[in-house]
Amino acid sequence: MSKPKVYIDGKEGTTGLQIYERLGDREDIELLLIDEDKRKDVAERWKFLNEADLVFLCLPDEAAREAVSLIENGRTRVIDCSTAHRTKTDWVYGFPELSRLHRARIAEGMRVANPGCHATGFLSIAAPLVGMGLLDPDTPLTCFSLTGYSGGGKKMIARYEAEDRPAACASPALYGLCQDHKHLPEMQLRAGLTVPPVFVPIVDDYYKGMATTVMLHMSQLRGVKTLHEVWQRLSEFYISTAGADGIVRVEGDPTDPETGIDSGFKIYANQWRGKDTLSLILAGNDEQFTVTALFDNLGKGASGAAVQNMNLMLGLPETAGLHL
Repeated sequence: MSKPKVYIDGKEGTTGLQIYERLGDREDIELLLIDEDKRKDVAERWKFLNEADLVFLCLPDEAAREAVSLIENGRTRVIDCSTAHRTKTDWVYGFPELSRLHRARIAEGMRVANPGCHATGFLSIAAPLVGMGLLDPDTPLTCFSLTGYSGGGKKMIARYEAEDRPAACASPALYGLCQDHKHLPEMQLRAGLTVPPVFVPIVDDYYKGMATTVMLHMSQLRGVKTLHEVWQRLSEFYISTAGADGIVRVEGDPTDPETGIDSGFKIYANQWRGKDTLSLILAGNDEQFTVTALFDNLGKGASGAAVQNMNLMLGLPETAGLHL
């Protein structure tokens, strides 16, 4: 049986390079490589896009839409890593842990939209709470999300790593302050919310890693009265959708003296750098608490998630090629 042919359109970008790094030594696929001097040649790209069984689009939004239009057969499957199709109802949303149905639809899908990094963190918290009926869809939520500068792509990486970089790069930078961040429509739609969250993204002086936090009052939830109950329901949710040792997992009971969080506990946003997993960490008390999604913005927040989706779509082991 022939190996599935895979092509990365935009391999030279941050996400594309990370996908290539995860696929380069795989023996269960055939990786198609375009000549460097022809990677922007439309005719040559057309050939590769239509020869492949599965294509990753690691391109700006408009270029991603153009690439889809170049596919003229009914066979080539697509994983789009841009923002272009994340709110399109005719595209499958590529977050398999959100439900068993999500995983099944990804496995069968022809067009899969890979989630955004900030959206991944927010949705890992908000979507299960809404889906389980613990959080009303019209609840106004607040979220802040710390990310490494690699999330800004090559230009931001060059700016932060330049010898003559601005002194301000050494401190955290809040951005998207007009509540117009490109991930917000995706965050609201895929969480099942009727109102967008108030969202504060923050880029800091480290290469990769992300910590996305949602702050909650217990009075905003229904059917639970204690932090332990919230932890238990989220744990059961992800065991059912991802497995006990899945890529997304809920860390130890915050109310257990053996695993809980004391006042001196710290969460470092780059703690899971280099990994393709995501951990949820609960902290607080029975009146007010936080849930933090800790992951790598280039891992489960981008390239790791894309490779996971590819594995599901091609019927390969889900974690093949991932850094766990």
